[in-house]
Amino acid sequence: MTAIKTSSLSKYYGRSRGIIDINLTVEEGDFFGFIGPNGAGKSTMIRTLLGLISPSGGKAEIFGKDICRDKREILELTGYMPSEAAFYPNMKVWDVISLSAGLRRIDCTAEAKKLCERLELDTKKKISELSLGNRKKVSVVCALQHMPKLCVLDEPTSGLDPLMQREFYAILEERNKAGAAIFLSSHILSEVRRYCRHAAVIREGRILVTDSIENLGHTGAKRVTVSGINEPPALKDIRDVRVNGDTISFLYGGSPDVLLSKLASLSLSDVSITEPDFEEIFMHYYAKEGKQYDTL
Repeated sequence: MTAIKTSSLSKYYGRSRGIIDINLTVEEGDFFGFIGPNGAGKSTMIRTLLGLISPSGGKAEIFGKDICRDKREILELTGYMPSEAAFYPNMKVWDVISLSAGLRRIDCTAEAKKLCERLELDTKKKISELSLGNRKKVSVVCALQHMPKLCVLDEPTSGLDPLMQREFYAILEERNKAGAAIFLSSHILSEVRRYCRHAAVIREGRILVTDSIENLGHTGAKRVTVSGINEPPALKDIRDVRVNGDTISFLYGGSPDVLLSKLASLSLSDVSITEPDFEEIFMHYYAKEGKQYDTL
């Protein structure tokens, strides 16, 4: 059974786009990354899937259940962590966690205590006394304490320090090995590369590509760095040009024969051709009319 399946799923806010014709399949037990810059449509996609906002068109299912008709059953199977969680400021942390479990009519005490210990969360403090990172930890516990079959996490690590990020992903990997599907949105490519098995890249509300992490990294582009010239060589298929004095670096996605022939005709003092890093590779999917996004 698939965990998530969408068909031409769309959401518009009046004339403004949210997501457009999203076709996506996430298999049960997968660890799936949803990648894109801020404003690309990641949060809209997640909120639509969970029935928090209504789609403008298309359809979607979670574990075979329709997102419009079977909202309650879907929410029973999922754990949702929004990018920005709001809690009652005068409530104590443990009371918020207990309230979250009580709304599901499930006793999550044992698992909640384990999560709080691992995340070093002080449950006696009021929400208003917590830092951003500690409020994020409360959100993690509320999303995971009931052992959901599908974990839906929207920009989950923003605000967490590096040690807590590592512990958070250790928890997710354990849940995934136990059979839970993980669906997380992120603009931090290093996280997606390290933990996810498959991913989709979204830009301006549309899916650009969906594949395994391994295949997504094979774009054929190379990072070329040359010294001894003052301007980039006259080549097609170059992007992300960086100039530092007489050293020029660029991504090249064309024919290697053309590249080597052109470089051989120049008076260079040095040249290197290497594999680009993962962040650079994803710029390949964001090329549009010759303009590049510097980061995701």
